[in-house]
Amino acid sequence: MGGVPVIIRETYMKQILDFMDKPVVKVITGMRRSGKSVLLELTKEAIRKNGVEEKQIFSINFESLQFENMKNYKALYEAISATAKTANGKLYLLFDEIQEVDSWEKVINSVRVDYDCDIYITGSNARLLSGELATLLSGRYIEIPVYPLSFSEYLEFAKLNEGEVGLNKDQHFSRFLRYGGLPGIHEIKWDDTALLRYLTDMFNSVLLKDVIKRNKIRDIDLLEKVVLYLMDNIGNTFSAKTISDFLKNQGRKLSTETVYTYVKALESAFLIHKVPRFDIKGKRVLETQEKYFVSDLGLRHATIGYRDQDISGILENVVYLELLRRGWTIHIGKQGSCEVDFVATRTDERLYIQVCYVLTEDNTKREFEPLEAIEDNYEKVVISTDSLISFNRNGIRQQNIIEFLLDR
Repeated sequence: MGGVPVIIRETYMKQILDFMDKPVVKVITGMRRSGKSVLLELTKEAIRKNGVEEKQIFSINFESLQFENMKNYKALYEAISATAKTANGKLYLLFDEIQEVDSWEKVINSVRVDYDCDIYITGSNARLLSGELATLLSGRYIEIPVYPLSFSEYLEFAKLNEGEVGLNKDQHFSRFLRYGGLPGIHEIKWDDTALLRYLTDMFNSVLLKDVIKRNKIRDIDLLEKVVLYLMDNIGNTFSAKTISDFLKNQGRKLSTETVYTYVKALESAFLIHKVPRFDIKGKRVLETQEKYFVSDLGLRHATIGYRDQDISGILENVVYLELLRRGWTIHIGKQGSCEVDFVATRTDERLYIQVCYVLTEDNTKREFEPLEAIEDNYEKVVISTDSLISFNRNGIRQQNIIEFLLDR
């Protein structure tokens, strides 16, 4: 796994190991370079430690040219069958970037039926579980979504890079906002030019492999303009018509339908996340006025640059991603004519959150009032960068954002 010491991301490994040898397919999903391959390698190590012989393990990374001939589903099935004949026991199948194989669902479903096996697959496309596989494997798979590093994980990874040693939490947080949470940034020299080059190359790779090629998009220039618009408007209400009109003013025609097609493709590649709007009083999800956030702020920085005036949207993005990692389902809240930044639900829990840069005499009332107007007893929090002692106002807690991110 390369020359860099491997940090075990316990949150994900626990989920994988909890389902080891259980009769469900383990499907590890997430953006390219978010750490899925390392988790698969660590899973393989755990299997070996359990006393499983090497001949029982069949592992393929479909990004490697070494396995180009296996991208045909029949060839893959035959190779698995040949391994099964000599395995003398349970078969362990680990497939990295499985979406590279045409009709891969047929193989997975068939070997699950034909052999005593334990299956682990990774994929960089959200549609992995939206089509035939979901139908074929209904109730027989568990999805483990993997995200870029949380701030807590970021601090662990930072210990491995001599360019990051000796910084305090505030300095680390400042870098986290700029360079995001892709694990690979900690493996290179901590230098602005080198980091931005890595992030730009990474972004272009995802755009080409997981968006343009996979969706057969011809007008790359228009796609890039849509990407730039979305990156520029994190935390703002989304409107396909606004993008369409914006491009029209630049002399480019793009229908709202095509805008939605492009946005869906970017979502499927895990580059962006859609957050629907929820009417708190009416208790219903609204069809319009959703927002989008980026999966990694480093990619945004590499695409449109880092701007201090964007800090409010950037902080919202950080809080949103942290809520996702913690297993919350998230909506934007509509409370009468006011907006609540996030309404998060998890089984029978609910959490209301406002995010702002700093609380001042001018904005404290504006940030707290939408939460004070909600007539239920669920927890309500205002998160900001203020480092003063946390305080309560009418039962609503104020919390420093770094404390929130490290508070598990």
